[in-house]
Order: sequence, then C-alpha cells, then structure tokens
Amino acid sequence: MPKKAREMSAAEVRRLTDPGLYAVGGVAGLQLQVAKTGARSWVMRVKIGDRRRDIGLGGFPDVPLADARAKARVVREKIAAGIDPVEERRVARLALLAQTQRITFDEATEKFLTLKRHEFKNIKHAAQWENTLATYASPVIGAKRVDEIALADIEELLTRGNLWLTKTETAKRVRGRVEKVLDWATAGGHRTGDNPARWRGNLDARLPNPGKVAKKSHHSALPIDDMPRFMSHLATMEGSGARCLEFAILTAARSSEAKGATWSEIDLDARLWTIPADRMKARKEHRVPLSRAAVALLKALPRHEGTNLVFPSARNKMLSENTLTAVIKRMDGTMPEGQGYRDPNTGGIVTAHGFRSTFRDWAGERTAYPGDICEMALAHVIKNKAEAAYRRGDLLEKRRRLMKDWALFCAEGATQGSVTPIRAQEG
Repeated sequence: MPKKAREMSAAEVRRLTDPGLYAVGGVAGLQLQVAKTGARSWVMRVKIGDRRRDIGLGGFPDVPLADARAKARVVREKIAAGIDPVEERRVARLALLAQTQRITFDEATEKFLTLKRHEFKNIKHAAQWENTLATYASPVIGAKRVDEIALADIEELLTRGNLWLTKTETAKRVRGRVEKVLDWATAGGHRTGDNPARWRGNLDARLPNPGKVAKKSHHSALPIDDMPRFMSHLATMEGSGARCLEFAILTAARSSEAKGATWSEIDLDARLWTIPADRMKARKEHRVPLSRAAVALLKALPRHEGTNLVFPSARNKMLSENTLTAVIKRMDGTMPEGQGYRDPNTGGIVTAHGFRSTFRDWAGERTAYPGDICEMALAHVIKNKAEAAYRRGDLLEKRRRLMKDWALFCAEGATQGSVTPIRAQEG
C-alpha cells in the first residue's frame, strides 16, 4: 500500500506548476502529473496483482480535485472487487470501436457500389444494381445494421408481394446482389458469420427452386420466311437506328453489341468485326465475319466527327436502348392489317433480339451447318465444360460462309447452305 500523503487543498493543487509527480492525498496513489509543457493530468498509481499500473483519470483543471478523488475511490473499489480497471477500459474501447464499424445495409450498398462501379459493364448495369436494391431490398433491410440481418429478413424481402413466384428472374438477381453486398460487409469486419442471402445450403431449403417456378419468356421473333420482306422494308427506313438494326441482323449480333460498334473494331479490308471482351456478355473477344452486304452497308455510312461510333445518335452518343425497337414499331405501324411484323407464337411485335432466334431457326431448319458453328456465330458459351476446354479456335472461316448464306437469304429468300454448307468460294 503506498504511503498515505498529506491531503492537499484545491488551492494548493492549483499552485503546482513545476514538472513532476505530486501525491495530493485523500486517496492512496492519486497523483497530479505536471509535464514539461505545463500540461497537468491526474494519475492513479496502483498495483493489480503483481503488476503496477498507472491509470489516467483526466486532465486538470477539467477534472477538479474533488472529482479526481471520487474517480480514484471507484478505481480502488473495483480492484478490491477483483476487477482490473485497465482491462475493463480496453474492452469498452473495443466495443465502442465495433459500434462505429456497424453500418446499415443501405450504407453498405452505397459503399459497395462506389468501390465496384468500375467493374460494371456500363452505366445501365450499375443503375440496375442500384434500382433493384433500392426497390426490393431497402424497404425491408435498408435501415438494419448488416450484422443484424438474418435469414428471415432475406426470406421476407424475396417473398414480399409474391416476388419470388411472380418475378422470379428479378428476385434471383436481387438475392445475388444482396449476397454480394453482405459478403463485402463481412470482409470489411462489419458483420460475422454465414451469409443469410446464400442460396445453396441455405435459402434453397426455404424457397422453391427458381427453375421450377420461373415462366420462360421469349423475345418475339420474326418467322423465317418473312425475313426477306422485312429486310427489303428495312432498307427503305432512314436513320442511324435503322442501319444499326440492319447491321445487327446481318451479323446475328446482340443489339447492344451493334449499338456500341466502333470503327476501330472493324477491318473492312479483312471483312472482320472484332468485338472486345469487355463488350461481350461472356467477357470473351468475339470475331464476326462480315458478309458483302454488311461491308456494303458500312461503306455507305458517313463518318461522324467527334465520335468513333459506327451508329451514333444525333448527339454523337450511343443509341438509346429503345431505338431499334422504335424502328420496328414504325415499320409495323405502316403495314396493312395482318401483314405487320408479329411473332405468331407470342402475338407481339418482333424485337431486335428476336432476330437472333430467327437466325438460329433458319440455320437449324434450312441449312446443314453444324450446330456448334451456329452457336459460335451467336457468341453463345459452350455449356459442355469438357468440350469448351478443348475448343481453341473460333471456326471463323466456316462462320464466314454461314454469314454469307444468311445475308443472301435475307436479301433473296434463297438458302444457299442447305446442301453443301462448306464451299471453296467465299462470299
């Protein structure tokens, strides 16, 4: 036990200004520490077990003498009760730090999207993430701390308004996006434990298999025999959108790939369009052989200053999402009753994406080209992993003959490749 010091008055303590340690009395071990800078603070010197500890009790005069003695007595009482005040403070600081690291799901989403935005394919993709999470996740778990979100919360947001059964594809995307946000939060120390949005071994035991409940919707596609009529009509339409649609059809490309086409991707002499991996759905470079019709279309196009886009909008920007659809609707609207461009199966006006289905139907039903060539023309991923591992080339020259025959069919209705798909003569 430290020697009991004389109990100083408040006035005496105020006069202590020389550097050093001064026992002020009243409680054994209580001292005023005066630094060389003139700063003064309270120190409680005690022995806890076999260890000597100096415990800070605050600065003087912010903590007056009477308050310092009161704090010192509390320290003595805790030690007598077997409590280590230093360890107690450390635990409290860690708890406070953990509290500051806890963030809500909405806050986690904002931070996640800010960090990951450069990984999205385009601005539209990023907007889809923000919109789906704001629409479906935020109302249920947005204000909840990420470390409090449980399986029941995820189940509620996925089944709210019968979402899982009526909008299954959307619900699947929401689940996957919530899972990624929570994974980010876990990696950042904001939460611990299993991810409640995980499907396998978790939600799959609580929700119906999406493959069993999702209603497959197909893009409305033009019947094969209507292609020459449609292409003849399309050739009369003016504007960048019409030419982009025509190019997309001739190349069997996705509308997004055609709209984003740049002159630097196209080699007119080699009759080749090379789409970089970052613009492809499968994130793999895709080479598209250009038929004579596709090359003629490109050569007839004007080059616009200020943009490298092949099919720019009036403002030299990429064409909007609905531009190609608008072209088809205008065409359909000019046709007599019963002669428009409709899908007999869906009853709807055909879509730009639907022409890829028309191309595949034509190749499969009217030609003898092997299926793998047709699938590669559509830039579809090989589902068989073993086959994909051994496939090195992209069958470019064989696909060149296929695209020539497709262009001829679109123009004349003649299927050149139905008997001998591999010919020496190039088109």
